[in-house]
Amino acid sequence: MGTRGRRNRELGLSELLADPDRARALLSRRGLLAGGLRLAGGVTLAASLPPGLAPVAWAATPADTLLAEKPGLRLLNDRPLNAETPAHLLDDAVTPAARLFVRNNGLPPRNVDPDTWTLTVHGEACARPRTFSIADLQREFETVTLQLTLECGGNGRSEFRPRVPGNQWTTGAVGCPRWTGVRVADVLRACGMTEAAVYVGYLGADTHLSGDPGKAVISRGVPVAKALEPESLLAWAMNDAPIPAVHGAPLRLVCAGFPGSVSGKWLTELLIRDRVHDGAKMEGSSYRVPCRPVAPGATVPDADLCIIEAMPVKSLVTAPRSGVTVPAAEPVALRGHAWVGEGRVARVDVSVDFGQSWRPAQLEAPANRFAWQRWHAVVPPLGPGYHELWSRATDDAGRAQPMVVPGWNPKGYLNNATHRVAVQAV
Repeated sequence: MGTRGRRNRELGLSELLADPDRARALLSRRGLLAGGLRLAGGVTLAASLPPGLAPVAWAATPADTLLAEKPGLRLLNDRPLNAETPAHLLDDAVTPAARLFVRNNGLPPRNVDPDTWTLTVHGEACARPRTFSIADLQREFETVTLQLTLECGGNGRSEFRPRVPGNQWTTGAVGCPRWTGVRVADVLRACGMTEAAVYVGYLGADTHLSGDPGKAVISRGVPVAKALEPESLLAWAMNDAPIPAVHGAPLRLVCAGFPGSVSGKWLTELLIRDRVHDGAKMEGSSYRVPCRPVAPGATVPDADLCIIEAMPVKSLVTAPRSGVTVPAAEPVALRGHAWVGEGRVARVDVSVDFGQSWRPAQLEAPANRFAWQRWHAVVPPLGPGYHELWSRATDDAGRAQPMVVPGWNPKGYLNNATHRVAVQAV
């Protein structure tokens, strides 16, 4: 971002809270602390706040407003909007819109009209470029509905040490709604995808944080083989209702199994490329990890980073909720979900003794490929005291979740360590 963009860009709440001294200076310059900042009820916040103290009041009202339709989610940033879902709120087999995490890179478009929205398909490997309305897509291609898991590539970033920059996701940047749309493959073939096709990229209608309309916010893509999978969709509905605005209405990509960043929102263009797509956040260090293992904290040149494709096997304990009290003399019922970016989940095991021993959970079949799988387990009475309940998924290639944070990388991607919840038995 150039000097002009830096000067004009507004700070988000998370940035203010992360650097309160800077926020203090900024608010003083704008006159908000001169003589005190008046809050609701006539309370005045004096300008003599101790250095380094950021009042929680700065974040409370905007956060409540931004997440009014998603009660219980944790706000990580407001500009762009990013929020995650606590594990216990992900207990539904099909994730409701109110409980689906939000990962934005820019500012969503305003005044969206589904009736006039269009998608243009073109590119070097496209023989018959076309522009479709949503009605065209619905009329010309088979409509399908699939339950598909989306997970941010940085889910679990907060656990990496040394710490890495970016939204400090814990476990809640994942969800598995039901999506309705048409297959990407059908649209690509109708537009004459040629043998030269290598990648399929996207462009969306969101606005760069700088306000510069000429800057792409994010323009990622997938190899042609991934785009042609029958589960890759151009979707206009989520859970049998129009996709909510914050999740990409009126049209978005859903390419489950890869990082959520390839599932572009507010979709306006599909690009059939004769090369690896080179859009915004496809190059440099974005959504890339070291091609070979590196020591924690190492500096890794961009040339030694490889694009993330399939996400690793993972599981989540959704019940009991971490921090609750359970009866010490009664069995404890556990449940949650497991998923993987390629192949299938073969088993889930649980441990109540910090990984010293494991017992199998009952694993349900997925609704379809790329849907997460429900699992259930009942463990014997824990006895009085502090206990942790761990879950570990294993895929059909024999790859299991590690008990430590794996593969440190400069951007904090692909943490699939076992999930742990704490309970007190009394």
